[in-house]
Amino acid sequence: MNVEHRDVEVNGIRLHIAEQGSGPLVLLLHGFPESWYSWRHQFAPLAEAGYRVVAPDQRGYARSERPEEVDAYTLPHLVGDVVGLIRALGEESAVLVGHDWGAPVAWSTAMMRPDLVRGVVGLSVPPFPPAMMPAPSVTRRVYGEGFYQVYFQEPGVADAELAADPASFLRRVLVGASGDNPYADEPQLWIVPEGSTLLDPLPEPDELPSWLTEEDVEAFARDHALHGARAYTGPLNWYRNIERNQGLMSPFQGRGIDVPALYMVGDMDMVTVMRGIPELREALPAIAPKLHDSVTLPGCGHWTQQERPAEVNAALVDFLAHLGTRS
Repeated sequence: MNVEHRDVEVNGIRLHIAEQGSGPLVLLLHGFPESWYSWRHQFAPLAEAGYRVVAPDQRGYARSERPEEVDAYTLPHLVGDVVGLIRALGEESAVLVGHDWGAPVAWSTAMMRPDLVRGVVGLSVPPFPPAMMPAPSVTRRVYGEGFYQVYFQEPGVADAELAADPASFLRRVLVGASGDNPYADEPQLWIVPEGSTLLDPLPEPDELPSWLTEEDVEAFARDHALHGARAYTGPLNWYRNIERNQGLMSPFQGRGIDVPALYMVGDMDMVTVMRGIPELREALPAIAPKLHDSVTLPGCGHWTQQERPAEVNAALVDFLAHLGTRS
């Protein structure tokens, strides 16, 4: 049973999806700077467990359509894509699994549309209602101008640096933020020293870790490189709406996650050393009262489902079984 690919129309844009299996719908939502391919190890195990597994290239990424307007990438737009995708697939509900940026999208969809979400899993990024991420006006004060999310804000700058050589960028960031980074023995935030470029803090690795091959790097790079100098403009526009999201999501102040939830993170993930994250993790049972489990993976960095596929798959199958089989 192979992974099949097709395009669907959702909210007026075309999204590329990869899918496998049949049964209750499980939507896998990737993060930055990835694509559907980041879930390559999850398709077969979840399909074999009896689920319909669908991973889109999210708005602006890889083979999916890329709206030109920066403000077409707000969190409500991204949640709207998930809602529209569930309907376009002919389903009434789904279990959402999100990693990195996909986690805030998954948490937000569960918060805003619990009628459509049977359960939600966040990998790496815990829920931080209502906007799910701190604004650049805050992170600038905390981490300085070199913090990568702040550096991303200026249109065109990061775009050009990342698009110049997508394969080199991917090797640098995938190894550099992993638990196998040979240059660090503890999680490191991505901060650009003054006068440096975005990739200067991320050395080109001499070799790839066992979980990542050159074929994997090429699979990611090939789809993004289709868009030339704008290879990462769509993905970067997600970050350029974080400040805007604070106001757009303000009506949901005080809302939590009302559906069954699972959180997983590696102890070498850079997210764990961001200010406020330990407190958020402690508050998980209050934010998500139906929390099934909170799992920490020793030695795992930021790329949770790629670095530790066996552990992630086992936890997902357990969580899905806990939810039952209604579609």
